Amino acid sequence: MKFSFVENIKPSRRRILRDAFTLAVAASPLANLAKAATETQALDTNTDEVTFAAGPRPLVQYPQKRPLTLVTARPPHLETPFSVFNQGPITPNDAFFVRYHLANFPTSIDPDSYRLTIKGSVSTALSPSLTDLKTLAQPVEVAAVNQCSGNSRGFFMPRVFGAQLGNGSMGNARWVGVPLKAVLEKAGVKAGARQVTFRGFDKPVLPSTPEFIKALDISHAMDGEPMIAWSMNGTDLPFLNGYPIRLVVPGYFGTYWVKHLSEIEVVDHIDDGFFMAKGYRIPDNDCFCIAPGTTAAKTQPISRLPVRSFITSIKHGDVLPLKKSVVLKGIAFDGGAGINKVDISIDGGKRWRDALLGQDLGRFSFREWTLALTFTSKGATQLMVRASNHAGETQPLRADWNPGGYRRHVVETSHVTVA
Repeated sequence: MKFSFVENIKPSRRRILRDAFTLAVAASPLANLAKAATETQALDTNTDEVTFAAGPRPLVQYPQKRPLTLVTARPPHLETPFSVFNQGPITPNDAFFVRYHLANFPTSIDPDSYRLTIKGSVSTALSPSLTDLKTLAQPVEVAAVNQCSGNSRGFFMPRVFGAQLGNGSMGNARWVGVPLKAVLEKAGVKAGARQVTFRGFDKPVLPSTPEFIKALDISHAMDGEPMIAWSMNGTDLPFLNGYPIRLVVPGYFGTYWVKHLSEIEVVDHIDDGFFMAKGYRIPDNDCFCIAPGTTAAKTQPISRLPVRSFITSIKHGDVLPLKKSVVLKGIAFDGGAGINKVDISIDGGKRWRDALLGQDLGRFSFREWTLALTFTSKGATQLMVRASNHAGETQPLRADWNPGGYRRHVVETSHVTVA
């Protein structure tokens, strides 16, 4: 089957499962796909105005996705237009961001022949099918935020190396799957195991490029939180979000959420592969930060999400009415302690007022908030949002800096005019 960029047709489930999508057959299929998508959406403009040094970013439409903001085409990195986050706490599948590390990734997977390899320091090596996984234990569901480690990197000052991301490399979904713990218990973890490593079907294009392998400490892998998910918001995973299964690590950055999961290995050592020992590392200190131009004495792998919040109902440059009720709206989240307070300032941080928290979908989920207010004076002003969690963590007023451009969580400021 072929997905059309202009037709709004829902193919059968079996056809989706068997032929996730067909890419253009050429030397650079993804480049052609992105080109076709860009041409198809040529009349669309990015109303979120994601613009960095390279200029405005276009909206492109890939299979199973609405138009998303293009970061790179090979491998595909697509951001969720920020306006989507104002539509509810759950990010729709067709609007969910897409991120790959390696350009040689699968373009179709047969669900009938798919097998997950589980090996290493286990009593019994396993090769379960999708059906096996779905019947291995009672399925569990969790609402959890998947956020790219470099989300918002484009706002770091001084600028840092890497994709200059806006705020759209994140999303919140309801994931259904089997606990990783249940799978490992089925295989039987041997004494002396220290970590569990994960890899997907995506591969390097060049022999010199390291494989994308991530690792969790055995205690984390067995604590019941990480899961192998096959469902996202009530349906099968979209292909570009990891079909047929992916690792879901609630509270952790998306680098651990391995897509198209193909292999799990229990090891008796600390993984020293590139993406654990060299990539995705942050300064090992209280703020996970250093002064620009300096070098960290010691680093550690990035792990849990910090407290973060956004205003979603307005954007920079908006004009708000004088002496009329305005309802500000937004989202907040953290790494699992749970949001317990959101404060809003409408005068650049001089005074703060409590926002009303929305429904609690779980400690790993986006938490919506609202605040009704009335502006009583004209002119330019700064709106700020600050969240805190049950562990006593609060967003900083000053942005931390690290050379990877990771983990941005400063209090966000929106410049508006009251008239």
